[in-house]
Amino acid sequence: MRVASLHTYPVKGCRRMDRDTVRVEPWGLDGDRRWLIVDDHGVGLTQREHRELVTVRAVSRPGGLTLDAPGLSPLDLAEPAGGAAIRVRVFRGRPPAPARAAGPEADDWLHRLLRRAARLVWLGDPAGNRVPWPVPAGTGAELSFADGTPLLLATTASLDAFNGWLRESGSPEGPLPMSRFRPNLVVSGAAPWAEAGWVGRRIRIGGAEFHGVDECDRCLVATIDQETGERGREPLRMLAARRNVGQKLLFGLQMVVRAEPGGSSPAGRTVSVGDAVEVLD
Repeated sequence: MRVASLHTYPVKGCRRMDRDTVRVEPWGLDGDRRWLIVDDHGVGLTQREHRELVTVRAVSRPGGLTLDAPGLSPLDLAEPAGGAAIRVRVFRGRPPAPARAAGPEADDWLHRLLRRAARLVWLGDPAGNRVPWPVPAGTGAELSFADGTPLLLATTASLDAFNGWLRESGSPEGPLPMSRFRPNLVVSGAAPWAEAGWVGRRIRIGGAEFHGVDECDRCLVATIDQETGERGREPLRMLAARRNVGQKLLFGLQMVVRAEPGGSSPAGRTVSVGDAVEVLD
C-alpha cells in the first residue's frame, strides 16, 4: 500500500491544497485547518449554508496564508499572532477554542464573497482545541479546527467499489471523485473497505505513526461538488443503502497522530506521496 495523494485544507470548509510532502505535527498535518471563518457569534460557517466556500483557494505558507476566489483580488495575510484574542466554536455545540482575529481586511474580503458579516480567525495554539472524545494513551489529542479527528484517510479501492455501486444502480451522479470526501491521505493498493479493519490499530505512513479511531460518518457536505458547489443526493443515498452501520453512513477512516516511543513529539516527521503504508497491529 502506498500514499496516492495528500491534501490539506488551510481554511476549514474551503478548497483543498494538494501536497507532495507534509510535515506531521501533534495536531495533524502542517497547515491543515488552522484558519476558520466564523459568524457574529463566533461559530464556524460551513459549506452546508455557504457553498461559495468551494471557490475559495487558500494556500498556506510558513507565517501566512493567501486567499483567492473568482471576482475578488487575491489577499495575502500574515498569521495574526498579535491579533485580537477571541473564543470561537467549530460548531454551536462544541466547546470554545482560543483564536486570533485576522483583522478587518480579511473580514471585508469575506463579506464581499459571502454577502454577510464574517470573520477570519487563526488557531495559534492547536493544543487548545481538543479531540471531542477519548483517544488511546500515546496518541495526540490536539485537533486544529477539524470536525472530529485531525486526519481523514480514504482508499482508492473503496472509492472504486462505491462508484461501482453507483454504476450498477444507474445513478446519473456517478462516478464521484475523491474530492467529495475531503480526505487528508489517499491510499492505493488496499482492498476495498480494508480501512474498516484498521480501527483501533497503529498505522505507519512514511515517517510517522497514526492510530485509527473510527470510520467516518459522512454529512451533507459530501453531497456538494467541490468544483462547482452544486448539490446532489450522492454519496449519502448509496452509503445509506450499502454502508449504513448504526445509522452512520461510513466512508473513510478518522485518525490521530501517535507520539513516538517514549512520548516524544512527532515533530520533524513527514509523509510524502509514494510512501509505504503499513498496518502494524
